[in-house]
Amino acid sequence: MKIAILPGDGIGPEIVAQAVKVLNVLGEVFELETAPVGGAGYAAHGHPLPEGTLALAKAADAVLFGAVGDYQYDNLERQFRPEQAILGLRKNLGLFANLRPAILYPELAGASTLKPEVVSGLDILIIRELTGDIYFGQPRGVRECPDGPFKGQREGYDTMRYAEGEIRRIAHVAFQAAQKRDKRLTSVDKANVLETFQFWKDIVIDVHKEYPDVALDHMYVDNAAMQLVRAPKKFDVMVTGNMFGDILSDAAAMLTGSIGMLPSASLDANNKGLYEPSHGSAPDIAGKGIANPLATILSAAMMLRYSLNREEQANRIEGAVKQVLAQGLRTADIHEAGTTLVGTEAMGDAVVKALG
Repeated sequence: MKIAILPGDGIGPEIVAQAVKVLNVLGEVFELETAPVGGAGYAAHGHPLPEGTLALAKAADAVLFGAVGDYQYDNLERQFRPEQAILGLRKNLGLFANLRPAILYPELAGASTLKPEVVSGLDILIIRELTGDIYFGQPRGVRECPDGPFKGQREGYDTMRYAEGEIRRIAHVAFQAAQKRDKRLTSVDKANVLETFQFWKDIVIDVHKEYPDVALDHMYVDNAAMQLVRAPKKFDVMVTGNMFGDILSDAAAMLTGSIGMLPSASLDANNKGLYEPSHGSAPDIAGKGIANPLATILSAAMMLRYSLNREEQANRIEGAVKQVLAQGLRTADIHEAGTTLVGTEAMGDAVVKALG
């Protein structure tokens, strides 16, 4: 089994190193190959997604990704910025389904900004469509405004669009995920305002006919944002478009106390995937040895489950993470009185030790 290791920028190399350390003690034979990506790719090869890195990702059975982005690259032309690497990987690998679980571990209930009774027992799976919507729709750009009260002025414009096939395939992923959980699916849209999402709603309703055992409801995105804060445990699986999913999944992340705890998977039609923590590259703390590696370690567990068919090993890693939290070990982002503050490497070592 070949795994492409793409550490990236900022804290990426530090946290990915801990996940690799965990993979290496599982007793499995993995072929791990590392390549530069993001700012590191630009620095080494003049492009955030070098040809060799993309070739490695295509040849691998799965990709373990750190994070990209650094202040020093902010003034580059858009196509050379580090963030273009992840967009390029999603496009070239056909990764259309983003799975982001938001789970509150009992030991971290005090780290959430919400009352424990609101978030205790939280376990949500947000499924975000990754390759369509306003992020990729054409045409887009800046032009002279053709009409209206500001005619003749410059205007920026983007296009929100979804093809029927794009909606159907993400809906199938969501319904199948719900079947493996509590059999409840909430489709999030803005059908009262946007034609694109009225179409989305119609297609999801049609796909639902194939999954009569799953209870389906629909919710406008503004209400969904409110309910995530007000009563998050009412949700089981949520499915939505690219932009809404981008926003809602980050909001859900903070319900758990820290985005540093949340893994993610981006899958193609055959469950080949790219696995990464939900947080960014955090260049402000890079090199300080204080970043939380648990989201990356848990992303490796998702990789074992979804792409490498190693459910038992995935469960072992998740159990080890629960064990170190039960022992009171905390990185700075989840530290509170009465717990033990540890750094990035020490947390990785603790997970390795818990694996036995």
